Order: sequence, then C-alpha cells, then structure tokens
Amino acid sequence: MRAWGASLAAFALALAGCDAALPPREEVPSLAVDAGWPTIPAGAKFGEVSAVDVDAEGNVWVLHRAGRKWAEPFPEDPIPEPTVFKFSPEGKLLAQWGAGQFVMPHGISIDPDGKVWITDVAREQVMRFSPEGTLELTLGEQGVTKQDASHFGRPADVAFLGKRVLIADGYVNTRVAEFSSEGQFLRDWGDFKVAHAVAVDDRHIYVADREHARIAVYGHDGKEVASWASPAGNHTYAIKPLGGGRLLAVEGRDGADRNGAILRIYAADGTVEASYDISLPGEDASLGHDLAISADGHIYVTDVNGGRVVRLSLPATSDK
Repeated sequence: MRAWGASLAAFALALAGCDAALPPREEVPSLAVDAGWPTIPAGAKFGEVSAVDVDAEGNVWVLHRAGRKWAEPFPEDPIPEPTVFKFSPEGKLLAQWGAGQFVMPHGISIDPDGKVWITDVAREQVMRFSPEGTLELTLGEQGVTKQDASHFGRPADVAFLGKRVLIADGYVNTRVAEFSSEGQFLRDWGDFKVAHAVAVDDRHIYVADREHARIAVYGHDGKEVASWASPAGNHTYAIKPLGGGRLLAVEGRDGADRNGAILRIYAADGTVEASYDISLPGEDASLGHDLAISADGHIYVTDVNGGRVVRLSLPATSDK
C-alpha cells in the first residue's frame, strides 16, 4: 500500500507540474533584419532603445537611454549623455542632442511640422523640441503624478490628428489626453490598463491597451468602435497604420509574460494577416518596444533588451 500510495503521490505531483508549466512559445516565421543599420560612432553611449520615428525627409529619429536602465523608483538626475540620435535613411548619424534633459525618456514622435515630441515617464512631462533640440513647449508638472488637465501619469506616446495632439497616458493614468498643438488641454477619454501607444489614420484612432492584450479602435470622436485581441494573448507595445485600415503592431511580451519581439499585421476588420518573429536568440534577449514606417516601406523597430534599433522590410505578400 505504501508503494502504491507513493506512486499516486508522484503522479499527482507530476500533474500539478504539468498545470504549472508555461505554454510553449508561439511559433511564427522569423523575419530577417538589417542588423548593420544604423552606424553608431565609436565612443557614443547607446543603451535601452525606447522609441523611433521617421520625419518627412526620411530621416530616422531614435530615442535611447544612453546606458541608463529602467529601474523603479526612478532616479532624479538627468542622463548626462545625448539621448536623441538623428540618422539618415542610410544609417549615418546626422545629429545628437538631449544631454542633461531627460530622466527616463520613453516616446519620440515627429509632428507634420517636423517638431520633435518626447515623453519622459520619470519627469511626468511631454516636451516639444525644434529639430535642432531647442525646447519649445512643456506639458505637465515635473515629478507630479495626477490625472487632470495639467498633469500626467507616466505619459508613453504621442500621435497627431490635424492640430490635435493625442497623448497615451499611460502607465499610471488610464486615458488618452488631447491637447492643441500649442498645449491647450482639450479633453481626455478611454479606460486602459497601460495605454502604451497611440496611432491614427484617416478614419480611426488606435490605442495599444498593453496590459489588456488588445488594440482598442476608436473613431476620431473618441468613441470606441472595435477591440482587437492578440491571438496569442500577447501584450501590444506599439502600433502604426499601414493604410487602408490595416495596422502593424509589435508585441513585446507574450501571454505568459515572456519577453520577445513579434510583429503582427492586422487587416481592417481586426483579423491577423501575418505574424513574424524578429527576436534575438536567447530567452528574454529582446523586448520589442516601438516601431516606425518610412515612406519607402522600411520598418524600424526598437528593442529595449537588445539595446538596438533594427531596419527590415515586410515580405511582398504582406505589403498589400
């Protein structure tokens, strides 16, 4: 009886272990990236690469943390090295600035006039700069976390709809906050669990509701019209329109909370057209965080854990 009882106990433990085991990682085709893009000059301190955007001339703007790692509570001192790099389409460094200005920089967005908008989750502020790095406008009160017309709760991303500035706000707050291009508060809306990214096209506003593992779709009036869940329960970090209602997304964590970098193409009805893995080899080696699309069709993706920004192209069958 003891032997039989021991066997039953071992069997029960094995079943419990099966229940506790994580599901296998999602298997999707790998997509090659141009790992040689861009050229980082010798001596430049590069680090966690948080955000990327492309201006009207095709230049690529990259926001990174210059050796600083995400750790909470956040430090109070600004990063002493330049955190904003501007690259030519070929990957040559054209300019760098931002030294001594940011504590935990998060998002970078270029508006239709070429102005550079940057969010800083530690400063609790959204700042607008000239392309040369001159500070022109600051929204929010430094170091103060609130959800109202003049404060933020770790603002993450910025998008533009005409003269409206849409701010995904963010890790602590639960909304999209709208301002005029000159900083006048207009309204806020939504109820998200980490509004990590916001994007617009000619019909919709899209919000990466990261911890709800979905993309929330709104009309330009701020009324929700659809919700697109990741087919694998993954956490969407960044989104960009492809045209015709289609959307490109990067998912930085899967449904079991493991880091990676999955690209997902959504059709206009929210169904998935294609999925690709662009992670570095190794467990948790990558964390896909932001993406941008240039007029020539190149895709740029930032990888926080990999300390890199990569360039790639979608397969022809995916680029309808």
